[in-house]
Amino acid sequence: MKNFFYILKFILFSTFFIIIFFNIHVKSLEKSFDGYDISNYLSGVLSLNKNDYSKTYNYLKNVDGLEDKHYTYSQIYLYSLVNLGKFREAYLYSKKLLKKNLNNFESDLLIGVYHLKNKNYLNSKKSFQENSLRKSLDPLQKIISIISYNVSNLENIPYKEALEDLSLIDSRFENIKKIQKTLYDCFYDSKTTNLSYEKLINDNNVNFLRYNFFYANYLINKNKIDKANEIINLSLENSPRNLLISQLQLDLKNNSNFKNNFQCQNKSHILSEFFYIVSNALSTQNFFTISNFYINLAKYLNSNFVSHEVLYAENNILTGNTKVAKELFKKLKKSGDTYNWFASKEIANLLIEEGKKDEAIQILKNSFSQINHPNLFQKIEFANYLKNNKMYEEAIKYYSEILKIIDKNHILYPQATDGRGISFERTGLWDKAEKDFLNSLDAKPDQAYVLNYLAYSWIEKNQKIEKSLDMLRKADNLKKDDPYIIDSLGWALFKLKNYKEAEIHLQKAVKLLPSDPIVNDHFADILWINNKKIQARYYWNYVLNLEETEKDMKNKINKKIISGPDISITNQ
Repeated sequence: MKNFFYILKFILFSTFFIIIFFNIHVKSLEKSFDGYDISNYLSGVLSLNKNDYSKTYNYLKNVDGLEDKHYTYSQIYLYSLVNLGKFREAYLYSKKLLKKNLNNFESDLLIGVYHLKNKNYLNSKKSFQENSLRKSLDPLQKIISIISYNVSNLENIPYKEALEDLSLIDSRFENIKKIQKTLYDCFYDSKTTNLSYEKLINDNNVNFLRYNFFYANYLINKNKIDKANEIINLSLENSPRNLLISQLQLDLKNNSNFKNNFQCQNKSHILSEFFYIVSNALSTQNFFTISNFYINLAKYLNSNFVSHEVLYAENNILTGNTKVAKELFKKLKKSGDTYNWFASKEIANLLIEEGKKDEAIQILKNSFSQINHPNLFQKIEFANYLKNNKMYEEAIKYYSEILKIIDKNHILYPQATDGRGISFERTGLWDKAEKDFLNSLDAKPDQAYVLNYLAYSWIEKNQKIEKSLDMLRKADNLKKDDPYIIDSLGWALFKLKNYKEAEIHLQKAVKLLPSDPIVNDHFADILWINNKKIQARYYWNYVLNLEETEKDMKNKINKKIISGPDISITNQ
């Protein structure tokens, strides 16, 4: 889930990854531990590097007491425990470290989180305070320690003092301060709460779209349903696919329990949201182990905020742990129509990557059929999946349903006409396809890929080639270095017998897309025409050995190898 405003991005350039995998003092280990212990430890470190937390845990739990000799062992072990959801075990291990005077930033943070979750606020505040007083904290640890302590102490200090504590945070973290100030207003039920939310969601410098949910949630709890609906509707106008807001709208409409529970008077919920922000920022910088550490802390502190599972699932996809991701998405499917459809799409994507196309399509069909009154965005997403998986006739049906109820000014009109145009073209209905492409461009002229698709189709039909060339130059300016557009541009020049310039573009396309049969075939054609026949045959032979090359193309290439391309077709 990576489409979030980068609140902490600038922190991460000065934050180093705490676990240094290759700085292991093996000689000191050998004095106290045998080869079996060392092997377990090294295997645990490597497993953590692969984000395989089960293996990390299984290896490290066999090396009891290593924290006495090797500092990073306890950090690695805590990461594995938290990322496996073993919070009670992580808490007890952190207490063990504290008794040995081996506690670290993560262990003290865990003790504080555990006590906060269990409403033992005095001990929670004590652990967070000790962490905030540590020396040599990196910038990320520093802000985490400050906000953790501030949140734990909210009920003991007046509103003005809470805001004064926020003012002590470095001015570089202004966006964090804005969010925390708004949530503190809500916690204290301040008279300025509405104003704070309004200022946050209307900020012109940062996209705080996520906080439309928190504002609407606050209004609902205040029984201001009309105002909440206004915020929800405005938010969905700007971002109609927003999961948080879409599911909230459904829950409110159906008068059901909210799938994402957030209470701003609950300190655990406030800290959970902060950890989510930290996790998301770390994820954008590919620090997945630490990102998962904080998203799991967020989940622990607010287990009823199901949206957290989205970020955790996406992290697992990006680290190759698709089995874990699938289980998380299956869990999300039970959290309402919006999450069911989203999770089904993600599962389908994973199955398609595994070559299980039929299973993927069936899951999507089942999920789509379960949606009560699917909206236009869900319909077009389903149509796109059908089109992308060559189920063109079914796709045309849904695109046509959408186009019957929207006009040219609707945001989905260009996409629906383009999608249906592609489906028409693939089923041999060119006249209908051409009309749809032109309508799509009429509604939204600067669509590089629609320009490319229509222009290339005309070129292949030996029609309007000079007009196609103009369209492709425009597409190339809109999407620099796109190999498909560059290939089309080169092919248009080839058709117009501008062989010198054609070779420049087609060579560039091959460099950008070296394994595409059509691109390589086009480049071989121009090489032959430019009297580079040995090189041309090399590329044609290369195409013959590509798995993606279709039988019909292979037959044509076998003829070209002997006599070259047929250039008798000229521009009309």
